[in-house]
This record gives sequence, structure tokens and C-alpha cells, in this order.
Amino acid sequence: MGRAFEYRKAAKMKRWGNMSRIFPKLARAIEVAAKSGLPDPEMNSALRTAILNAKAENMPKANIDAAIKRASGKDAANFSEVNFEGKGPHGVLVFVETATDNNTRTVANIKMYFNKSGGQVVPTGSLEFFFDRKAIFEFNKPENWELEELELELIDAGLEEMEEEDGIVLVYADYTDFGNLNNKFEELKIELTKAELKRIPNNPQEFSEEQQEDIEKLIEKIEEDDDVQAVYTNIA
Repeated sequence: MGRAFEYRKAAKMKRWGNMSRIFPKLARAIEVAAKSGLPDPEMNSALRTAILNAKAENMPKANIDAAIKRASGKDAANFSEVNFEGKGPHGVLVFVETATDNNTRTVANIKMYFNKSGGQVVPTGSLEFFFDRKAIFEFNKPENWELEELELELIDAGLEEMEEEDGIVLVYADYTDFGNLNNKFEELKIELTKAELKRIPNNPQEFSEEQQEDIEKLIEKIEEDDDVQAVYTNIA
């Protein structure tokens, strides 16, 4: 299988654990997207994507509507998207994406998690070249399209790889083509089940089971933080 299905397997196995943790993070992503443009998903592609991903995790419509309403209110929190890069136990590379309304708090927390694990936060940009940022789209295999024909339609929009397994299709592209492909799917009337930007290690490293246990403790601690949206590592 290609890297796209490797991602799918990892994403399926690695969740935030329970609804009390995942829904607030999804809600924050919706709020950030809603504040980045109009609070109407028909007029805001980022918001449409955030809602799509929330629905993929079975987030109730009431929660989605409440998040949009909060973003539109006069007392709405002003979230900033801030990334952190660090080295954790056994030299693992860790990339952390956050959405925060208090950068001082978030910086202090992220540094504390790394320091307590024996690692450290490194200057921004240090790990950029160790990860490929990719756009990944997931949808059910359309009945009215042959995959070979669909692939030809999507190549001009930026498709790098497309694979299908058990009726689920994944399209894999560079992150800069996220908007182009998203628009193309809408044009072709293909309903997506998920659309995400992910950071995938370009040189994944093997770690022993004992080492991975140490690394997981750090990752779990980081993911528990309300400001954290996603965590990526260079684990193979």
C-alpha cells in the first residue's frame, strides 16, 4: 500500500480517545474557520471542511451550530494557530499544531511537556523539512465514475496518488493544492467524508517497543491539552 493508506490506517487507529476530548477540539477548529471568513459554510470553504471533519467524527449538529454561533458572537475568543516543534525521548521529532486564545499559556504548557519528558522545544522551522505537508481527501467509491477516469480528472487539480480499498478512496496531494482539489470535488459532485491537511514524516524512524512507550507518554500528555489540535511524529 502507498503512503496514503498508511496514513489512513494510522489515523483510524490513533484517535483522541473519547468524545469529551475530541468534540472540544473539533469545535475549536470550526470556530477558527468561522472567524477566518463568513460564518456561512456555503461562503466559507474552510468552514465547510471543518464541519465535514466534525461530522466524520459523529459530532452532533447542535454542537456544530453552537461552535459557529460562538465564533459569530461579540465575546468570541480570538484564536491564533500556532505551531511548535520539538525533540522528545530517544530523539523522536514532534510537530504540534495548536489553536490558542492565550499564547503565553500554550507556550509554557508545551515547553513543560517536552522538558518533563527529557526533550525540548526547538526553534520554529527546525523540523519543517523533516515532514511533508499533504492534503488527504477521503470518500466512498462513486458509482458513476471509473477510478481511472476520475484520476485523470483530478491530476490537473494536483492529485499525486489515489488508492482504493474496501470501497474507500483516498486522494493524496501537496498541501498547496488543497483548495484546488476541494473545488474540483465540488464541481464533480463527489461527496467527501473527510478532508484534512496532515504532516507526514519523509524519513520515518524505527523505535523499540520500550522507546515507543516513553514517546507515547509525551504524545498523550500533549494531546490532552485543550489548545492542541494535532500532533505528528517521525515514528515509522
